[in-house]
Amino acid sequence: MTELFVAGTGRWLPPRVSLEQAVAEGLVERRAVWRDGIVSVCVSADEAGPEMAVHAARSALRAAGTRPEEIDLVLHACIYHQGHDLWAPASHVQHAVGAGHGPAVEIRQLSNGGMAALELAAGYLAANRARRHALITTGDRFALPGMDRWRSDPGTVLADGGTALVLSTVDGYARVRALVTVSDASMEGLQRGADPFGVTPLDARRPIDVEPAHRHFMASAGLDAILDRLDAGGREVVKRVTSEARTELEEIAWFVLPNLGLPRLKEYFLDKFDIPLDRTLWSWGREIGHLGAGDQIAGLDELIVSGRLRPGQLCLLAGVGAGFTWSCAVVEMLREAS
Repeated sequence: MTELFVAGTGRWLPPRVSLEQAVAEGLVERRAVWRDGIVSVCVSADEAGPEMAVHAARSALRAAGTRPEEIDLVLHACIYHQGHDLWAPASHVQHAVGAGHGPAVEIRQLSNGGMAALELAAGYLAANRARRHALITTGDRFALPGMDRWRSDPGTVLADGGTALVLSTVDGYARVRALVTVSDASMEGLQRGADPFGVTPLDARRPIDVEPAHRHFMASAGLDAILDRLDAGGREVVKRVTSEARTELEEIAWFVLPNLGLPRLKEYFLDKFDIPLDRTLWSWGREIGHLGAGDQIAGLDELIVSGRLRPGQLCLLAGVGAGFTWSCAVVEMLREAS
């Protein structure tokens, strides 16, 4: 089996806007978000998702000590509009950083996009020994009139930013001990609802509002059945990744979870797996907001840069995205990042 290493990580996060400031500017009512526990969110004034991804990619390549021309694959994961129509943002990232002449592919798996890209990159590298390095980026800017970061997805406050990770078969300061993805496509209707297929973006409503689709799907499929499926998918991916990594949750030093509102975080992860809050990056994530597909890479970068993830320790990266897909990776820190 091909060994996989994290050779470098990077992030580019714009300035934070506090909840108090957002309330004062009339962007959101406090009663709509106070339960989430988010105190601030990263907001880009002018840079689009791919531009922030390029900044993060350059940081990750420097951290990895990898020359851009050594990159064999570029995967760019995103959720929302990338700044141009009929355009390839992954190719923009590849061109902007000079990342070789291998494939450059956009990944759309909503909030699990970054983790899905990690799994796809792992398979691509393992398929041919001549392939040695993959660059994974994420980047999004959630802005009106199309997306209301405070209201479009109740329970989650959306943040702008770019992230990047260099995955290598050669060397790195961390090793990927296991990587697993599971899916349940019967849940795709949770984001589709009763809306007809449109002919242009934002045909159904502007700004995007996921609640009508949620209500319709819950009425047709039944809340209990939906919760059972969500629970089963989450438990299956954690069971498989810990088994493949030959570890137990009690041996995991850090859990890098999505930067969701606290009620959702508890429902999806904390209460389900008895994860202590102080073994997560909640205190950091509540100041950042949900970076779409990039929470896991940004969180891993935070652990590495801050020195909180020490050599010999394990961390678990967990992602979940509508569709539904769940991904988990167990990463072992081998040495301090240079």
